Amino acid sequence: MNHNYEDILYLPHHVSKTHPHMLIADRAAQFSAFAALTGYEEVIREAGRLTEKKIELDEDAKALLDEKLRMLQERIEECPQAVITYFCPDGKKAGGSYVTVRGRVRKIDIYERVLVMTDGTRIAVGEIVQLI
Repeated sequence: MNHNYEDILYLPHHVSKTHPHMLIADRAAQFSAFAALTGYEEVIREAGRLTEKKIELDEDAKALLDEKLRMLQERIEECPQAVITYFCPDGKKAGGSYVTVRGRVRKIDIYERVLVMTDGTRIAVGEIVQLI
């Protein structure tokens, strides 16, 4: 038996009449590695993302913060300028991050316990750790 393929070696290259010619780069892509574990990379990335623990203020710090909020409320019609640092809980895992914003305070909603900035940012009063 002759296995050197001489009977098909010099046949013309087949060109499909129904399928368009595929570029070499596209042909190579179909043999590239695939993600057997869909979402695995995202899980690893999320696990490696750092979050901070929320700081619990002592009674003196809470009293000082309450006093600053009261003073801010007295001047609320002026839309006073403030620098506020607050804890922003993470939506996906335990912990969160501290955010500092600078801007004008439009109102303090005592029923919802939210401080509202003129740009629409809403900050939960219970998450504020510093107010300047």
